[in-house]
Order: sequence, then structure tokens, then C-alpha cells
Amino acid sequence: MIEDRALELGKMLGQTNEYKAMQRAREELENTAEVKAQMQRVEMLTEKLEPLAKDGQEPPKEIAEEYEGLLSSIQAHPKYQQVVAAQSNFDKMMLQVNEKIVEGIRKGGESSIIIPG
Repeated sequence: MIEDRALELGKMLGQTNEYKAMQRAREELENTAEVKAQMQRVEMLTEKLEPLAKDGQEPPKEIAEEYEGLLSSIQAHPKYQQVVAAQSNFDKMMLQVNEKIVEGIRKGGESSIIIPG
């Protein structure tokens, strides 16, 4: 019963404006050629930097600067900012949902009625 209700809640959350806006913003970001190319370059640089970090080595200055510059450029892009705003709005809604779940748990714990699992 609880799993069914959780699935129902998940479906309802997936139909909210906040979730749809977040998905649209992510898709738009992924479909922006400039950002997509920058993100691919970041992934390539990450593959070079991770082994160095694991070994405790400093990365070459040029690679570190390029990596930081790419991240800054991506984060400053309007499409990225839309994703951040949409994610924030979805997170706020989820916080409210979680608060209601906690309230329901508290009320359920105070109730003498036992609901079969």
C-alpha cells in the first residue's frame, strides 16, 4: 500500500510545472552546441586530472586554468542559469512535500489506528 502511494506521489511530482520546467531547462542546455562542446571538453580534462589528483600531484597550470575557465563559462551561460533556477524551484517544492510527509508521519505515529503494510 505504501509503495503504491509512493509511486502515485512520484507520478504526480513528474506532472508538476516545476518538474517539467526543470526537464525543459536541462534539455535546452544539453541541446546548446556551445555548452555541449564545453561540457565535452570538461569531461576530457577531468579524465586527465583525476589520475593526477588520486596520486596527489598538482595538475599542469594550463590544464587547470582551462578547466576552471570552461566551468566558469558554462556556469555563466543563460541556459545553465535557467537550469539552476528551475532546479531551485523544484527543490523548494520537494522541501514542502517532505515537510508534509514528516507532518503525516508525526500524525500517523500519534494515531491509534494501525494500517496494514
